[in-house]
Amino acid sequence: MDPLLFEELDYCPTPIGPVSLRRRMELTVKRVVYEVKLGDEFLMSSLFTASEEALARLGLAALQGDALDVVVGGLGLGYTARAALEDARVRALAVVEYLVPVIAWHRDGLLPLGPELTGDARCRFVQGDFFAMAASAEGFDPQQPGRRFDAILLDIDHSPDALLDARSSSFYRPDGLRALARYLKPGGIFGLWSNDAPDPAFTARLAGVFAEAWAEPVTFDNPLLG
Repeated sequence: MDPLLFEELDYCPTPIGPVSLRRRMELTVKRVVYEVKLGDEFLMSSLFTASEEALARLGLAALQGDALDVVVGGLGLGYTARAALEDARVRALAVVEYLVPVIAWHRDGLLPLGPELTGDARCRFVQGDFFAMAASAEGFDPQQPGRRFDAILLDIDHSPDALLDARSSSFYRPDGLRALARYLKPGGIFGLWSNDAPDPAFTARLAGVFAEAWAEPVTFDNPLLG
C-alpha cells in the first residue's frame, strides 16, 4: 500500500500484548489519522478525540481554585493531557502510562502532540500501572509518595465492563474506588472516560464512595457513520 495512505510507524511487544502505531490517510474526510492497536484491538484514534478532551475539560470545570495538581491515567495519543494543560489553573500534570512504547512515541516526536506535551514544564510522564498505583500505599507520584491531587482523570479501559486486561478488574469495585479516593484532596474530582452509555448502576456505585456522582454524555459528529 502507498506509504502516503498507510504506514506502520512502530510495533513493540508489551506485557499485555504487542502494541502498534499506525498513520494513514482517511479518505472520507481527507485527514491524516494516527491509530494505536493492542494486538488486533483498536485502542485509540486521532479521528475522534472530542470525548477524551471533554474528560479533562468537564473534570477540571467541576473544580474550584487555582494551582491545580492533576493526574491523567493513560497517555495514549495525548488529547486528554493537552486539554488539561489548556486550563491555565493547572500547576502540575502527571500522566501515568503503563506501556513504555507509548511514552517513547511522544518523546521521540512520532506523535503530533508529543513536542507540545514534552515541551510543557508542567507535564511529566510517569511510567507505571495506574491501577496498581491506585491500590498502593505510595500513590501516583514516585517522587512524592502519598501525594494528593485536585483531579484524577482516567481513560484506559473501554468502560468499567470492557477492560483491556485483568489488571483493572478490582479497580471499579467499591474498595478499588475507595483506595483511589485517598489520593484526592478535599473537594477533588475523579473523572472516568467510558465508551458506553451512562450506566446508572455504576454511577450509584460511585455515589457510594464519593460525595457526589454524575454522568456527562458527550456527543460529536461522526462523518463516517452520520
